[in-house]
Amino acid sequence: MAVAFIPVRGGSKSIPLKNIKSFCGKPLVYWCAKALQDSAAISRIVIATDSEDIKRTVTGFGFSKLEVYDRDAANAADTSSTEDVMLEYLNKGLANADDYFSLVQATNPFIVAKDIESAFAQLRSENADSLLTCVRYKRFFWNEDGTPINYDFRSRPRRQDFKGDLMEFANYLTSKQGMPKSQILQSAGAGTEPFSGSNAVLTTSAYSLSQS
Repeated sequence: MAVAFIPVRGGSKSIPLKNIKSFCGKPLVYWCAKALQDSAAISRIVIATDSEDIKRTVTGFGFSKLEVYDRDAANAADTSSTEDVMLEYLNKGLANADDYFSLVQATNPFIVAKDIESAFAQLRSENADSLLTCVRYKRFFWNEDGTPINYDFRSRPRRQDFKGDLMEFANYLTSKQGMPKSQILQSAGAGTEPFSGSNAVLTTSAYSLSQS
């Protein structure tokens, strides 16, 4: 079984209740939840929230896999980490010992079911403890002291010849057994799953939401 976990707190300071703001005609969190509902790889969708407004909104989606978890207020503060609420949930024994456990961010509305299934297929085929999703980023980076980070400026490659770097992207897959022991999302032997550029967009600001 695979459990998808979406942490959605109500107290966002940048945009209050941003995860249920309208995006392309639906609440922002709807889009990732819909992809999870449509994915054969996912058995349960857990939305962890401290907000009654968010709870009413997500239960209104009518998704058969979706359930709401009332997260502790202590793990919904400005200083709370994602790991805090994930561990809170897991330590209550609300997932089976052999479940895959996947973090999905509500601010990734362009995730689709085939991305989720591809990531789970890789995790299983590599027999990895955890997997993180990445975006291949073909940009040249520099240190503040004027030295290049990821290329030789004396032999500047063409973009099509430049391999680039992998940038972490919002979604993690892990096993229930791994995270409570390590207290972190991924292990040292984590696999990586590149996302396509068209799906690699996060909506975390008022500007990006206004573009919908």
